[in-house]
Amino acid sequence: MVEPVKVVEVVAGVLLRPNGEFFLSSRPPGKVYQGYWEFPGGKIEPGETPQQALVRELREELGIEVKSAYPWLVQVFTYPHATVRLQFFQITEWDGEPHPHEGQQFSWQQPGATEVSPILPANTPILRGLALPRVMGITHLACEPSPERFLARLQAALDKGLQLVQLRERHLPPAQLAEFGREVMARCHAAGARVVVNANAELARQIGADGLHLPAADLLACSARPDFALVGASCHNTNELAQAARLELDYALLGPVLPTRTHPDASPLGWGGLQQLLADGFALPVFALGGLSAGDLAVARANGAHGVALMRAAWRE
Repeated sequence: MVEPVKVVEVVAGVLLRPNGEFFLSSRPPGKVYQGYWEFPGGKIEPGETPQQALVRELREELGIEVKSAYPWLVQVFTYPHATVRLQFFQITEWDGEPHPHEGQQFSWQQPGATEVSPILPANTPILRGLALPRVMGITHLACEPSPERFLARLQAALDKGLQLVQLRERHLPPAQLAEFGREVMARCHAAGARVVVNANAELARQIGADGLHLPAADLLACSARPDFALVGASCHNTNELAQAARLELDYALLGPVLPTRTHPDASPLGWGGLQQLLADGFALPVFALGGLSAGDLAVARANGAHGVALMRAAWRE
């Protein structure tokens, strides 16, 4: 009989500064993988909740008091010495300055430009997730009388800091869609924003998009990750989220969370339903979708989402 694999339950804290920098510490001498860089944390003790373990571990390890922490990603990883289930929290508020209570080294890093090494391999999807913005805007030409008017709305959103856009205009004829897509690409790249194209891999390559977004049916039909730098998918249930995680996609959209005009017959998940679906944890960031605005970002994060995806609300002034 094969013995069941014992999984060690661990928490890890991702300290975030307002400018987006995140905190890494080196593993102290005498520990497995000494000298490797990681997010600080430790084992969950019997009787502790993950949040209680996070507060205790960072007090003992760094000498700080966690004040505000959001549940984020969950990563199961098998090292030669153990299988660990890491529950990551994003920490936006704490008291005190980190001090090396265990002889560690510390470093603040920029998303997408990590300069320290080696980093524990379990942290690869975490580093990718940190490079994702909190808000995705989904194009919606129907909200304006002309493409020119919509492009003006897009430019206004980019000027205010929007950094991730999904091109989703299934009703447009191919030639018109390609022309519109090039305009979207030009404006987004000039602003430093990235663009993913919904469903159409050929169009994504044609216009030089940054990635591809898979509808749920396409996601379930995939046996391997599409060959794009940035790939995400639309999900509605645990099965679809698990498939997105298996394919090692960069993100998922999950919804609808609230009632939406786009899908009036769909039963909304509600915030409780979103939290329940994310409770098992997935190693990819999830954007809450459906009937939301930018003002819902905090409640989305409190329920385990990385951020929010907006269609109509993304283009309001």
